[in-house]
Amino acid sequence: MPNDKISINRAPVLTLWAAVVAERFGYDADEALSLAKAVAGLNAQAKGRSLGILGKPKAGEGDEPKKRDLGEEFWVELCGRPVPAKKTDAGIRAVTGDKPIDPEPVRKYLSSKFGDDLARALAALEALAAAFAPSDLEESAYSLYEAFRPKIASGQRGWGQKGDLDLDLIRSLTTKKRK
Repeated sequence: MPNDKISINRAPVLTLWAAVVAERFGYDADEALSLAKAVAGLNAQAKGRSLGILGKPKAGEGDEPKKRDLGEEFWVELCGRPVPAKKTDAGIRAVTGDKPIDPEPVRKYLSSKFGDDLARALAALEALAAAFAPSDLEESAYSLYEAFRPKIASGQRGWGQKGDLDLDLIRSLTTKKRK
């Protein structure tokens, strides 16, 4: 398929990739979606602050968040980001503020952003993740994302801008196996 590209912005691409990576690490689909949403959100916050689009946290906001009735919390390292998480009755969930991230809205978000292209993108990303041993993927997941993420304008002009996700490029990265 020549020029197998999807026009999309980076946030859903990172969300889908982080979910695929989390599943490769052994998390179930719902756990992976919850963790992936947190990774994309933390990434967007950091980028928005570095560009001056999002303000710095207000006094007290950057401090340790209040986590009442969350049970035992731990951190999951995913795509180079430490994600706060906890065990719930439904499984492991990333937490934001004092609430676990529900995977269903993440599933709907990905479906709405990728549309009919979701299955193709998912297949390419799953093949890429499967080409790496989990320990190698853990070390290289974010750099792989940087290699295939849609190209956009630099600085504030690129914020929210769509670019081309090149599925052929993603497929070519699977030849760099490290199993």
